[in-house]
Formats: sequence, structure tokens, C-alpha cells
Amino acid sequence: MLRDTYLGVLRQPGFRRLLAGLGISYLGDGMSAVVIAWLALTLAAPGQEGAVTAAALAAYSLPAVIGALTLSRWLGGLPSRRLVIGNALLRATMLGTAAALHLAGELRPWSYVVLLALSSLLAAWGQAGIYSLVGALIPAEGRLAANSLVNTALNTAIVLGPPAAGLLVAAVNPGVALALDAVSFLALALAVRGITVTAVEPSTEDGRRSGLRLLVRRPELLALALVTAGFWFLYGPVEVALPIHIDAGGGSARLLGAYWAAFGIGAIVGGLLGGLLRTQRTWPFVIAVVIAWGGILLPFGFGAPTGLTVAMFAVGGLVYGPFPAFITTAFQNATPPGELSTVLAAKGALTGPATPLGMIAGGVMVTAWGGSWTLFASGAATIALALAVAAWRMLPLRRPAPETQPA
Repeated sequence: MLRDTYLGVLRQPGFRRLLAGLGISYLGDGMSAVVIAWLALTLAAPGQEGAVTAAALAAYSLPAVIGALTLSRWLGGLPSRRLVIGNALLRATMLGTAAALHLAGELRPWSYVVLLALSSLLAAWGQAGIYSLVGALIPAEGRLAANSLVNTALNTAIVLGPPAAGLLVAAVNPGVALALDAVSFLALALAVRGITVTAVEPSTEDGRRSGLRLLVRRPELLALALVTAGFWFLYGPVEVALPIHIDAGGGSARLLGAYWAAFGIGAIVGGLLGGLLRTQRTWPFVIAVVIAWGGILLPFGFGAPTGLTVAMFAVGGLVYGPFPAFITTAFQNATPPGELSTVLAAKGALTGPATPLGMIAGGVMVTAWGGSWTLFASGAATIALALAVAAWRMLPLRRPAPETQPA
């Protein structure tokens, strides 16, 4: 069944080309998790390392929200291919410029942050273009499997990218690693350029309207986006608290790597298995995933053995793995093709800042409670979110609305 499900979508040549380009691009971008921060550290003046690193990491992600919210008028009606190519070329140009300046010894902290900010301006539109392109290439019954393959490529890059970047930075230069990230975006642009899809015109002028306005007109999708944002916000403290928890217990960076490797491997397996899902009930699935992720964090508050918590992280990855593809499929199947890019970009504007904001909150929580209890609190709050959503879905006075139906 697994083989037949995925072979069905891989028979589509355009999707195979897209997946190959994404595999290269995601691997390059996976390296950025290490390269962006490490290059900032090398550029910062003594005593400014934290500020420059924080500014660089924020610049590489947050401007995407501005782009998603302000560029609908100009980008909302563009074909998905052009959105993907435009974002990839902008990323490649800005990152390549930063890499060249660094290799020439001319890169400064302020110019680095500016180039990173410019590189991320179209990121939400590029991501929306990718999933709109998947929706155009693959019929509804195959979209969950196709989205699962895209997400599996991303999770694989998260596992492989940081170690590859660490080797490059240690053996050569962070500028070289950043240049390879830029080249990986060029590979994506070239791959997508060769894909042919039927042109889709915006169904109305809504194709160029604010994506948030379009979401408000679809309460079920707006609710999905808001719950996802809340889920990812409550995940944010985990990234801050986990290394503190490990350090307090006398652990090392190697143990931190083991946690994230376990999560990544679980997410790859879970994502692939998730492509086999045939449920049409969106909300029960969402609630179950959110509760399960919260549950795997609770043992940290009770001094659970390290082996158990590492195993729980693998289970957490397994449970979370299907979630992004499932949510994306719900949006694809419930949105007219001419509005899909705009709606997905608006979803990205709501969900994109959630984890960074959660990390800021996590910094405050760790200072007050320490790593272990912050992890416990994140888990408890996540379970509370799931229970609140379940209660909302059961309210008798809530106007019934049809479930969005992933394939």
C-alpha cells in the first residue's frame, strides 16, 4: 500500500522534477540552521555576539511575514511557478552576495543582516507557490501523499543539513557553506522552470486581495491557521529549554544532537506513514496530534531518565510528522486554485512568527523556571490548547460547518 500510494504521485513528471529541486534546496537551507548563526558569530565584535546572532536569525525569517501581508496586490494573481522561481532567485542572489562579500573580507554585520532580510522577503510566497504547484500537478486524492513526500524531503534535510554545514564550516569556511545554500536555490529555480502546468486565473479579483481577508471568509481554514500558530508558539520554548535541561543534567551538545536526530527520524517515518491516511475528519486528527506532542513533554518535569525522554522525542516526531502535510492538504482542497497562493501566504504570515515568538517566551520561562519545568509547562499548555479546541468544536451553539477534506 505504501509503495502504490507514493508511486502514484511520483509517476507525474512535473512533481518528480519539483521534488528533486526541493530536495536540493531543502538540503542547502538545512545547512543554514548552522551557517547563518555561525557566520554571525564570526562577524560580531566582542560582546556583541548575542545581538548580532539574534538579528541575523530574525532577519532570515521575520521579513517573510511582512512580504506575505503587504505584497498580495502584486503577487496574489501570479502563477505558482513564478512565485517559486522569484523567491528562489531572490534567495540565491542575496545569499550569494553575502557569501561573496564574506570570502572577499568585506562583509559587515549590518550588511549581513540587510542581505538576509532581503533574501527572506518572498519566502512565504515561495512556500505558498510550492504547495499551490503541488495542488495544480496532483489531483485531490493524491495530494496528501504528495505533500507528505515534500515534507519528508524537508525533514530529511533537517537531519542531514546541520551536520553537513558543521563539516563545511570546520573544514573550509562559513562563506563557502552559505554559497552552497545560494546554489541550492538556483537548482530549485531551474527545476521549477521546466515544469508545465495549466494556467490558472484568479477566480475573481480576490486573487489579488489580502490573504487575511480571504481567510476570514473561510472560518474553518482561519481556525486551522490559528490553532497551528498556537501549537507552534507553544513549541517554541522547547528549542530554548531543551539545551538548558541537558546542560543542567551534565549532558553535552552530542546529547542535544541525539534528541533532535531522534525527532527528525521519527518525523520522516511519521510523514511517510501519514501519506497513507484516508481520514476526512480534520479536527479530530489535529486535536490528537496536539495532545500527543504535549504528552511527550510532560515526563521532563518529573526527572524521567534520559533514554526515556530521547525515545519520547522519537515518538513525538512520529506523531508530528504527518501534521504539516495534513494541514496543507486541507487548505489545497478547500480553496479555489486562483486564490490558493494568496491564502497559503496568509497562513504563513500567521504561523511563521509563532515559533520565534515562542522562543522569546521560552527565554523568559527558562530564566524563571529552568529547562525541565519549562518543557513540562510547554507540554501542559499544549494539551490545554488541544482540550480548548475540542471543547470549541463541541459547543452546541457553534454554527456547524463542513469539515475540510484532505485526500
